[in-house]
Amino acid sequence: MRRVPIVERGDWRARAADSGFRFHTIDGARYWDERAYYAFTLPQIERDLEDPSVELHQMALALVDEVAGSDALMRRLAIPEPFRDWIAESWRRRDGHLYGRLDFAYDGTGPAKLYELNYDTPTSLFEAAFFQWQWLEDQRESGRLPATADQFNSIHEQLVERFAVLSAQLPPPLVFAAMRSSEEDQGTVDYLRDCAAQAHLHGAAVALEDIGLSDDGRFTDPDDIVIGALFKLYPLEDLFEDDFGRALPGSGLRLLEPPWKALLSNKGVLPLLWERHRGHPNLLAAEFDDGSALPAGWVRKPLHSREGANVAMHMDDGRWIESAGPYAGPCIRQALHPLPDFDGHYPLIGSWIVGDAACGIGIREDDSPITRDSARFVPHAIVEDGARSVFYA
Repeated sequence: MRRVPIVERGDWRARAADSGFRFHTIDGARYWDERAYYAFTLPQIERDLEDPSVELHQMALALVDEVAGSDALMRRLAIPEPFRDWIAESWRRRDGHLYGRLDFAYDGTGPAKLYELNYDTPTSLFEAAFFQWQWLEDQRESGRLPATADQFNSIHEQLVERFAVLSAQLPPPLVFAAMRSSEEDQGTVDYLRDCAAQAHLHGAAVALEDIGLSDDGRFTDPDDIVIGALFKLYPLEDLFEDDFGRALPGSGLRLLEPPWKALLSNKGVLPLLWERHRGHPNLLAAEFDDGSALPAGWVRKPLHSREGANVAMHMDDGRWIESAGPYAGPCIRQALHPLPDFDGHYPLIGSWIVGDAACGIGIREDDSPITRDSARFVPHAIVEDGARSVFYA
């Protein structure tokens, strides 16, 4: 695994605009950054990322089966009592799920280490599935990458196939929703609507704020039509605290992602996985935080936090690295395993699961060991060592 400088496409901003990639620049700073790419060998992809992703995904599903049948484990994950039966029932029905992302620390020389699972509202999807593939094709055509260069990326095809499977399970009408103010979330929803349409599953786009609740407890669109199935790019744990969200268990609404995904978007699954698979090469030691002083060599994370917010890292040399944010509540501790440092660039690898298949990666790169919401997306390629001479074209 190497970080390789490369000449960016002169028209990449126009290509982004043409494809609806409106959030390639955020607050004047690059979010999409193709001035470099990460180069992998095929064994690194298959042995160190793809195979472990499949194994960890299956371990996570086995854990859901256990937690769904245990009120005590639901309490350990701080799942509110009014939602526990609803979550468990969605698992007993095996409500269909769409996608998820496993976040890894990996430098190409050892087992990838799981940082966390993003299985409820994972983002960076469009740029991983579509735009970095377009980058690969363009750079091969330009000669800056060899014609044999490839990418671990069948995400788009897998999404279309998965929507075809889900089409038989989701009651109509289907609605896709995200917060009106989030351009990134709106872009992700637009992309997923397009994938669904390619599978002949059509759904309207609605701002989450415009969804209503009828007198008989049904969720409705802006035309007061009862929604049958809802893809919502909004955290379930936040809905649990919302007045409308408290109506979910009795509403009859089918959610995508399903309620049982709330168990896997919770960082409490990390100590539970460690308890059951202690010493697994892709897991980091983890435990529920007891509120005592955090020893050197450990990281504290809230059960519910996103984009690297409210993370505290106590480095082995005694230094602290902390990120601000709005999250509070119960936390976990995880053994410190810093991201690799490529001359001040710290890449986090997101391994995508669609249905139950590992099908691609996306890389977000920060200037800090904590991957924050300001992290950049950097593309990747699978190359042969003999092609090294063309990397700098």
